[in-house]
Amino acid sequence: MRFTALAAAAALVITGTAAAQASGGAAVPRIAWAACGPEHPGFECASVRVPLDHDDPRGATTTVALARKPATDRARRIGSLFLNPGGPGGSGVGFALRAGDALSANLHGRFDIVGFDPRGVGRSDPLHCFADEAERDEFFAGVPAFPYQAEQERPFFHKYRSLGPECRDDQRIARHMSTADVARDMDLLRRAVGDRKISYLGFSYGSFLGTTYANLFPDNIRALVVDGVLDPELWSSGRQVESDRIATAEEFREFLRTCEEAACAFGPRPQERWTALLGSVRARPIRLGDQTYTYDAVIAAAIGAMYSPDDWPAAAELFDRLSDAAAGLATPGVSAAAEPDYPNGFDAYNGNVCADIEFPRDFRSYQAISRYAAAGSEFGPAWWWGNAACADWPVNPDRHTGGWRTRTSAPVLVVGNHFDGITDFRGAQAVNRQLAGSRLLAYAGWGHSAYGLSKCATDHTNAYLLNGTLPPVGTVCPANPNPFLPGVAAAEPLFTPARR
Repeated sequence: MRFTALAAAAALVITGTAAAQASGGAAVPRIAWAACGPEHPGFECASVRVPLDHDDPRGATTTVALARKPATDRARRIGSLFLNPGGPGGSGVGFALRAGDALSANLHGRFDIVGFDPRGVGRSDPLHCFADEAERDEFFAGVPAFPYQAEQERPFFHKYRSLGPECRDDQRIARHMSTADVARDMDLLRRAVGDRKISYLGFSYGSFLGTTYANLFPDNIRALVVDGVLDPELWSSGRQVESDRIATAEEFREFLRTCEEAACAFGPRPQERWTALLGSVRARPIRLGDQTYTYDAVIAAAIGAMYSPDDWPAAAELFDRLSDAAAGLATPGVSAAAEPDYPNGFDAYNGNVCADIEFPRDFRSYQAISRYAAAGSEFGPAWWWGNAACADWPVNPDRHTGGWRTRTSAPVLVVGNHFDGITDFRGAQAVNRQLAGSRLLAYAGWGHSAYGLSKCATDHTNAYLLNGTLPPVGTVCPANPNPFLPGVAAAEPLFTPARR
């Protein structure tokens, strides 16, 4: 997630004054909303103080930044709709500023659309592992996206393992970044905006935040939607690799099948060309224009394309050019992308994941699990090895690892895509089993999350958020047309997910 910079720092007013004091608990902050600035007309921003450690609610504090699009239909205003775009490490403030107008229109202006940067993310007391982008680039110079040759594994492990002390030393927020801490913050924010119960829309990792909140505060649910769903039992136990080793491959097979069906640029016989491309680039990097593609870069490009079918035609063209270049055929160059700013999404991702999940500490375990991941598919190791950042990073004692099976005060809507290569459909099915009374809404298509991609799923989600109306049991929204067919453009999602 890219954080959209706020126009005026003065809009981020930090207020420590309490509007209410729960008995023996944390003060509920007052939110001093102010205009975000001329770059974001119609939006308001603020920052509040919350307890750094919820076990010590009257002790040290940390800050949480917020942005909102106020309801336009004030007469029929329902309350606030809280958002999380995923990650972990995605900016809810940036998400609200970018998608707030569209969400507000979808929901007839009846909600204040509220995004917040979870603690340690963006403008909420951000965790920083590096002084700046140059230092980050120097740290990762020569490091592959994941090790794909045996001799790369141990150096990669030790490099990533060193991030633990690098990131957490002398940064108090690093010791308090669990998802349970974020859920407790969100409940304080719910009270701060004056809502008796929460309305929430969370995508990808935001589904884990949503299910954590539902299990910690089951009586505080008005309407809660999770879309692109992680199985919290897998995620919190460090077993997400059981999904990752096969989920991306399942969607990628659909990419190849629909490509062949539509005679896309990577045809004919795209499966054979893909296998040959991986064999070629594993043996030797491929030069394309002014860029060099290694095996890990090709795998990363394929994983990235699985987030949205809208990207599939461009990915097919890239793989076609790479295949031609590997065969010694002339091919046009690929323009290099502009260098990004230095947001702290990578840092915050590790700060949250390592706080939540107890991963192995030793190299041999990572190596063995990588073999297990690779046996699932070529994409498995790409998802697994980044967890080495947690090998020397203690978990947060306040993390929530279960139980995950509760009944909430209102039924949760669980949305999953049949072919989601990032958070597979089995995750949505699991949460539907875990949360008593929840309702599963399926989308029979491709991509990561369904809201804004499938009109059917979007309409059902809007109806639930507005009126509490659940789709009939067993509802399956039909797949959009083949994204490779001429004249077919996938619907543009409201957000570009972070890693999860």
